[in-house]
Amino acid sequence: MWSMSLYYVATLVAIFFIALIFKGRPSKIKLPPGSKGLPLVGETLQLLMPSYSLDLPSFIKTRIQRYGLIFQTRLVGRPVVMSADPVFNKYIVQQEGRLVEMWYLDTFSKLFAHEGEARTNAAGLVHKYLRNITLSHFGSESLKEKLLPSIDDLARKSILRWTTQESIDVKEAALTMTIEFVAKQLFGYDSDTSKERIGEKFACISQGLLSFPLNIPGTTYHSCLKSRNEVMEMMRAILKERLASPETYRGDFLDHALEDVKTEKFLTEDFILQIMFGLLFASSESTSMTLTLVFKFLSENPDVLEELEAEHYGIVNNREVPNSPLTWTEVKSMKYTLQVINESLRLGNVSLGLLRKTLKDIQINGFTIPAGWTIMLITSATQYNPDTYKDPLTFNPKRWEGMEPDVIAKNFMPFGGGTRQCAGAEFAKVLMSVFIHVLVTEYRWKKIKGGEIARTPILAFKNGLHIKVEKKNC
Repeated sequence: MWSMSLYYVATLVAIFFIALIFKGRPSKIKLPPGSKGLPLVGETLQLLMPSYSLDLPSFIKTRIQRYGLIFQTRLVGRPVVMSADPVFNKYIVQQEGRLVEMWYLDTFSKLFAHEGEARTNAAGLVHKYLRNITLSHFGSESLKEKLLPSIDDLARKSILRWTTQESIDVKEAALTMTIEFVAKQLFGYDSDTSKERIGEKFACISQGLLSFPLNIPGTTYHSCLKSRNEVMEMMRAILKERLASPETYRGDFLDHALEDVKTEKFLTEDFILQIMFGLLFASSESTSMTLTLVFKFLSENPDVLEELEAEHYGIVNNREVPNSPLTWTEVKSMKYTLQVINESLRLGNVSLGLLRKTLKDIQINGFTIPAGWTIMLITSATQYNPDTYKDPLTFNPKRWEGMEPDVIAKNFMPFGGGTRQCAGAEFAKVLMSVFIHVLVTEYRWKKIKGGEIARTPILAFKNGLHIKVEKKNC
């Protein structure tokens, strides 16, 4: 990532120009409590101040204490209402297309090359199509009937390859593993034959997640866009090859989408490329970070690792045929594994929250959130609520035993919520479950260096998490 000095200079420049063109509207309505911060700057720099723990950034904690669970601020020239109220947050995610729409930071909008309302917000039939085609290739049925053996093979080959290295950075290695697998399912990418190292491209892209959209050489954002364009050109070349040889049908996501162009008027070649890029991005970043957290938490909690090993050795020992492949029934029996994954997702809070833009004025607790404002649903705050999660900063997978579904729905949204809940959520959990199964039954590891948390405010590891992986002698 770029240096702290360059980061703050870029921040100030971006805020200055955005603020010059931003026009607030005068109003006599009663707004949520809060502060607009300094002229031009607002409170952006306070939000971006790094913190070095899994806890909520002090920016959020102090404002909740001062103003309550719902408060206003101003970030990068925009009025933003932040909400840590689980009831209000659940209500908002259910109002997609009525009171709110999905919104992106300028960084994300340009990264995904959104054009027009249908492209940006995937409303109506478009969103339904995107969800259905994603589920058809990465949902439960596809996982059960087709993908499970491939995921098992992926985990085994990846971890075995890690043993040949002196050490690996878990985040980078897990990102490469995930991105290459998803790319293969989408458009037949093969890391053994392709000249493009797609994992390296997305590692560069992930570094520019919250950088300001200053597209000049030397900035993180410039490198991010360059890598994004290279990925898009690679996929475009593959798409052109498919169109040139329609008789060769592979049955993957790209073939499916190209076939649908004949019947779905909104589908274009460019839109298909955007869909695939979005799926690659969404599947790789959160999964790789969560797996990194799993390594961190298991290293720090040997009792959890011991119980996890017991669950997976139990699965292996109960097989009628030794060394038989992992089955769907076995994956669904991994109860404690799912608790470990959920607890890692809860504590990780890879992103600070979900962003929505108001389409109409919204009334809440006697206040009005005006149309056109941004709402940030601080899911990380609800996932640290001590009223729901006792000792919220403690890694305790057992807390998920017997938790009521309604409580989970209101206080646990790592994959979003409402109509926008991630269609790849089960795919991510199955991939991580299978990976953990192979890891704890066949390998051991030790930390070499790193593992220190840093938030700015997106979760990262200050110096990575480097480990040495070895095969067990059994």
